[in-house]
Formats: sequence, structure tokens, C-alpha cells
Amino acid sequence: MDDRTHAPLDPQALFALLDRHGTPHSTVEHEAVFTVAQSQAIERDLPGGHTKNLFLKDKKGSLFLVTAEAHARVDLKRLHVPLGAASRLSFGSAELLREALGVEPGSVTPLALANDRAGRVRFFLDRTLAGFETINVHPLVNTMTTAIPTPALVAFLAAIGHAPTIVDLPTPPEEEASAPSP
Repeated sequence: MDDRTHAPLDPQALFALLDRHGTPHSTVEHEAVFTVAQSQAIERDLPGGHTKNLFLKDKKGSLFLVTAEAHARVDLKRLHVPLGAASRLSFGSAELLREALGVEPGSVTPLALANDRAGRVRFFLDRTLAGFETINVHPLVNTMTTAIPTPALVAFLAAIGHAPTIVDLPTPPEEEASAPSP
């Protein structure tokens, strides 16, 4: 049977998978959030790093998930370089997101890599975000946020075949020009 025919995990199945891997996690429920701006109230109540997730593809059809600190500004025109993509990147469609990661727009999360049994998506983690003790992510739906210690999240993703590549994300040129010199 082809892995793509398996139904995507739901949050309860994901929590069971985290438990089987010995990954500590705690989850809070909240109103649906679709943007980083909408999640600011949640951020105030949950310590740790918060995320924004970019589901991207290049012209050859390679798929990428980039998880950055929620307020990071990322230069999408140059992002293909540190990711080793074949070309500049564009956002994957909602249909491709559902097919590859089994989640809806607004619910993109590194935990959705548990649904990528075929290994189609390459995962990149922002170095700044990786520096937090805890990372807060959606558990496949945007009505909950799950806190996981960063080393445990990295170990879980490696165990399911999606070890993150930690990268420095390019910032827009205007921010580099205005950054103070060391």
C-alpha cells in the first residue's frame, strides 16, 4: 500500500505518536488563528519561541517546509540559496499542502511532517528559533498550540525521518543595510 493513501493523523493520534517517542509536550486550546498577528495573545501566555511556517516549492517540484521565529522577516527572493533549491521558491498550493502534509492552510506546522511518510518535504529550522528552550507549534490544527522542548522536537523529527537542517534565514536587503555595525 502506498504511504500517500494513509489518512493524515489527527491531533490525538499525533499526541499518541509523541508519547510513543517519549517527546514531552503540553497543549492549550484556543480560538482558531490563521496569522502571526492573530496569535499574539497566545504568545503572551506561552513562553518560548513561536513559529511561522512557510510551505514552499521550487520549479522542479521539490517541497520545503521552513519554520522560522514568528516575527522573523525572511527574504523569499534569496531563500532558495540556503535551502539548496533548484530555483526561486513559491508557496505551495492548499491542495499540495493537504496532499504532502495533511493539514489545512493556517495549520502548517513541523509536526505535520509526521504525515509525510513518503519523505517528499525537506525541513529547515531557523537558527534563531532553534535557540529557544521551547518551541510552540500547532498540533495539526490551528485551534491548539503545543509546547515542546526544542531538543525533544528536533529528536522527534529526526526519529520520523525529518531531521531539521538548521539555517540562517536571509533577511530583506533593506534590513541588512540598516542593521548597526558590530
